[in-house]
Amino acid sequence: MSSVKNEFVHLLANYGHIGFTFVACIFIGLGGGILLDQKVFDGRTAPWFTFIGLAFGIAAGFKTLLSILWRAKDNGGKDNDRGERG
Repeated sequence: MSSVKNEFVHLLANYGHIGFTFVACIFIGLGGGILLDQKVFDGRTAPWFTFIGLAFGIAAGFKTLLSILWRAKDNGGKDNDRGERG
């Protein structure tokens, strides 16, 4: 595979990982909040746990996003852990 294609596949995998992780955090928080609302309130009142779960999911998504970016920054632009540049 040429170096341009290899770099494109690497960038696509990296950005796909970031996007999937961000969305997964939000859905897990939202799902947990909905589940708690159904168990605690039986749908009789406002969905407080849903809002709280959504907020925690968004916060976890941003925390994960920032940790991935900090790790890439600390890596010094290297493509992988062995220090190879492509």
